[in-house]
Amino acid sequence: MTRLFTALAALLVLAGCAGLDRSGPSSLEEVQRSTFTDGGPPEIRLYTVLSERFDSGAHTALLINGSQRVLWDPAGSFVHPDVPERGDLLYGIDENIRRVYVDYHVRPTHYMVEQTLPVTRAQADAIMALAAEHGSASRSTCARSTSAILAEAGVDIGRTWFPEGLRRQFGRLPGVTERVITTENVDTRHNVIFGREGVPLPPA
Repeated sequence: MTRLFTALAALLVLAGCAGLDRSGPSSLEEVQRSTFTDGGPPEIRLYTVLSERFDSGAHTALLINGSQRVLWDPAGSFVHPDVPERGDLLYGIDENIRRVYVDYHVRPTHYMVEQTLPVTRAQADAIMALAAEHGSASRSTCARSTSAILAEAGVDIGRTWFPEGLRRQFGRLPGVTERVITTENVDTRHNVIFGREGVPLPPA
C-alpha cells in the first residue's frame, strides 16, 4: 500500500504521550463482545515510539497477552471503530488490529521498537488487571504509568517518566527479544490509513 504520507499528513492524528481525549468509554457489553484470545503463549510486548530526528522516546504502550489480548495505550491517540476502550485499555487486539496500531505510529518521522517478554498467564492477567484498575493516564505519563504497572506486577522495572528510559530497562530483562520497525519494514497488509477521527480512509 502506498502510504501517501505527505498528502495525508494533515489528516493523521499525531502519536504521543500528549495524546487526545478519546470519546467516552465503551460499554462492558462491547468489551465482552470483542474479547480476543490468540491461543499463543502468554507474553507482554513493550512498544516504544521514537523520533527519527532526535532518537528520543515519544510514546510507550504495552500489549498484554494472557486470558485475552489487550493493549494498554496510556494517553494515546489511537482509536478504531472496532476496538472498544475503557480507561486507555483497548480490547479485541487481534493480529490485524495490532498491525494497524504499529503502522499508525511508524512514519517517516518516527520508528518503533517492539520488545517481547515471555511471562506466565497469571503474570499477564495481573498486569492486565492493574492496567484496568489504573484507568485513563494523564497526558505525558505513558512511560510513568506503564513502568509503575510493571513494577507493581513484580517485573524488575524502576519507575520512569521517559519512554526511552523504560525501553532500556525492559531490554535488560532476561528473555527479552527486540525488533526495530521502520517505514522500510512496517507491515501494511491491513491496508488502512487513519483519518482525523480514527475512521479508516479508503485504500490508496
